[in-house]
Amino acid sequence: MKVLVVGAGGREHALAWKLAQSPRVQLVYVAPGNGGTAQDERLRNVPITDFAALADFVVKEGIAFTLVGPETPLAGGIVNLFRARGLKVFGPTQEAAQLESSKDFAKAFMKRHGIPTADYETFTDAAAAHAYLDRKGAPIVIKADGLAAGKGVVVAQTLEEAHQAVDSMLADNKFGAAGARVVIEEFLSGEEASFIVMVDGKHVLALASSQDHKRLLDDDQGPNTGGMGAYSPAPVVTPQLHARVMREIIQPTVRGMEKEGIRYTGFLYAGLMIDAQGNPKTIEFNCRMGDPETQPIMARLKGDFSKVVEQAIAGELDLAELSWDRRTALGVVLAAHGYPDKPRQGDLISGIPAENETAVTFHAGTTLADDKLTTSGGRVLCVVGLSDSVRGAQSAAYEAINRIEFDGMQYRRDIGHRALNRKH
Repeated sequence: MKVLVVGAGGREHALAWKLAQSPRVQLVYVAPGNGGTAQDERLRNVPITDFAALADFVVKEGIAFTLVGPETPLAGGIVNLFRARGLKVFGPTQEAAQLESSKDFAKAFMKRHGIPTADYETFTDAAAAHAYLDRKGAPIVIKADGLAAGKGVVVAQTLEEAHQAVDSMLADNKFGAAGARVVIEEFLSGEEASFIVMVDGKHVLALASSQDHKRLLDDDQGPNTGGMGAYSPAPVVTPQLHARVMREIIQPTVRGMEKEGIRYTGFLYAGLMIDAQGNPKTIEFNCRMGDPETQPIMARLKGDFSKVVEQAIAGELDLAELSWDRRTALGVVLAAHGYPDKPRQGDLISGIPAENETAVTFHAGTTLADDKLTTSGGRVLCVVGLSDSVRGAQSAAYEAINRIEFDGMQYRRDIGHRALNRKH
C-alpha cells in the first residue's frame, strides 16, 4: 500500500522513515518533504500544500491513509476536510487541535477538568498584564496564545524581562495574531518530560517517554527554541509516574474532550514539569508528536508502525501493541547560523554519514537541488545515536556529528545531561 505523511520537518522524516520499513508499505509520499526525504528511494516528495489538492492526490494515487505531522495544517482543519471526503487520516480535528492552537483554550480546559497545571491569567490589554506582573513578581512565564513554532514562550527570570516579553507580544506584535493574547502563568520548577500518546477517540496507547532540551545553549542557557535535542527513554518517567500521568492528565483530557463534544484522535503530547516530590503538572499540550522527540522515539520503535496507525484510525488502539528497542536513543539538533531569530539559508551541507546500527540522521531544514544539499530552515538536521547507555548514545550521536559540515552550524554539546546527572 501507499501512504502519505504531511509535513516538511525532522518529525515527518522520522515518521516516513519508520512507515517505509513496513513490508506492507511500497511507497511513502511526503508533502512537501525536505532534502532528506528526497534522497530516500522508499520516500517520494510531493510539492503540494493546499489541503483540497492533497485530498485529490490521495484519491488519485489510491493512498491507504494519511498521517499529519505539524500543528499548522491540523489547526487549519486538514483532518476535517479529509474526513468530509471519506479519506482515512490520523490526526486531531481543528476543534480538537485548539488544545495546542490556543494556550488560553488549553488552560481553561484543564481548569474545567481538574487537570494539574500552573495557575494563570489571560490578557489582551498590555496595561493589565503589566499590573499583574508587578503583583506576581518573577520568575514568571509569558506565552503567546496562538501557534508560534515553539518560540512563543518566555521564561522570565526578572520582572524587567517579563515586562519586555509582554510588550513584544502585545505592543510590538512580535508574533502577530498568535501573540495578540497572552497567557501569564506561575513559574514551575522541576524536571521536564515529554509524554506522547496515540488516541483513537476512546483508547489511548502510550509511546516511549522522552525528554526535550528547549534552550539554545549548553547548561540550558540562551533563548527558547523549537528544541535542540531529545532522548528516549527519559529516566525521570518512572513506571509509577507513567501510571499517574495516564490517570491524572491523559485520560481526563481524552474524556474531557469527549464530554465537550469533541472526539480526540491523533497524537497527544503533554509537556510535563515534574517537581522534586515527583508530582507532575501540565505545562502545555501539543496535538502532534514533538520535534525533536519523534526522532529518537521512532529510532527505538520496533515492528510495523503502519499497522498501529491503521488500528488507531479504525478506533482499535486497544488491540495495538508497541515494542521498543531496549537501547537509549539520543538526538542532537544541528541548527543554522542565526537560529532561532534569523536562521541563514543556502549553506552547503556535506559529510552526513550513512545510516548504520548505531546512528541515523533525520533532515528538517534541508533542500536538495542539482544533487546539492543546502540549509533551508532553522533546525537543519537531527542526528540520533543508539546505545545501551545514555553516555554511549551520546557518543554515537556526537561521533556522527563530527563528520558533518555546513557554515554556521550550531548545536549543543550536552544533550542528555539530566539523565547523566540523575542520582541512581
